[in-house]
Amino acid sequence: MPYFIYRISPARKLDLVDSFDSYRDAKRAATALRIAQEPDDACTVKIVFAKDSAEAEQLLRTERERPPSEDD
Repeated sequence: MPYFIYRISPARKLDLVDSFDSYRDAKRAATALRIAQEPDDACTVKIVFAKDSAEAEQLLRTERERPPSEDD
């Protein structure tokens, strides 16, 4: 299964940037994208491990529950 790199806008728009077979290559590419971002660019760069881009987008759109803290 490949690793997908997405740019996520503040409006939650997903843009597929690239996909890689190895995590190491995906991490390098994501790090380079984050470094190259303009300071006023509010987009987030994320790596997702999924069988295809449709599953990757579903994973990115799924709201995850906040983990409990010590105060809970």
